[in-house]
Amino acid sequence: MTREDIEFPGEGGITLRGWFYKAEGATGPAPAVVVTHGMSGVKEMHLDDYAQVFAEAGLNVVVYDHRNFGASDGSPRQENDPVLQHRDIRNAITYATTRPEVDASRIGVWGTSFAGGHALVVAAIDKRVKAVVSQVPFISGSRQLAQAVRPDFIHHVREQFDGDRANRFAGGEPAMLDAVTPDPTLPAMMPSLEAYEWFTKTSADRAPSWKNQLTARSLEMASEYEPGSYISRIAPTPLLMIVAAEDADAPYQLALEAYEAAREPKQIIVTPGGHFANYSGPGFDQAAAAARDHFVKHLSA
Repeated sequence: MTREDIEFPGEGGITLRGWFYKAEGATGPAPAVVVTHGMSGVKEMHLDDYAQVFAEAGLNVVVYDHRNFGASDGSPRQENDPVLQHRDIRNAITYATTRPEVDASRIGVWGTSFAGGHALVVAAIDKRVKAVVSQVPFISGSRQLAQAVRPDFIHHVREQFDGDRANRFAGGEPAMLDAVTPDPTLPAMMPSLEAYEWFTKTSADRAPSWKNQLTARSLEMASEYEPGSYISRIAPTPLLMIVAAEDADAPYQLALEAYEAAREPKQIIVTPGGHFANYSGPGFDQAAAAARDHFVKHLSA
């Protein structure tokens, strides 16, 4: 397995850093897949495992940390801006096409969780993408906020957003909140116990650069983000959506509804377990194999 440390400019010139995996067995330019993680995730959180499966199948792979996270540059640190992130994915596609190992006419995009939403947006607007996999995707910020926050609290949440915006406008430091918490009654971006257990264990085992922190504006921007609204525009690019049957962090009901609005060619796979079940164990084996087969089928010469 050949893996190379890389860096390339993202939107606005920010330096993004990650890895390039060379397609195994390739004797000439081969397809490439751009792989990105979800909310607060860094590349060491099992993206290397997906990249290895794809590379063994003859696919080049670009994996990187989002701006403001992990090894990539950008500030404010720990700020999750969905618009800049999906624009960075398009820069990653451009980077891939400059490499001699890559056939620029055969590009795929794989995103998981929050970046599962990015994958839908990028596939809809960038027709260099010839196949897309959206895993446990974030679909609708407004609907997810409405599910996560009691209606009588929404006004107070928006007042906090406005206060943070005024403070930052005056030169103050961004307000911060936890990414995950063991107590679902406390404020956090992902207030489920499953999210807390997965992030804390995974960061301790393999991703020391992960931080349990996000800017408050990250939540505001997520609440404005509607990647599911792009899904009908993806065709004729082949879409594979992988949905977890017990997903409460990116509610599976929203993903299933969005899939109905997608046009052919499309395929959906429903895996057992919750939002994080597809990053290791049998869930990983099933999800990685399905994504690999989708890319091999649709990016073949």
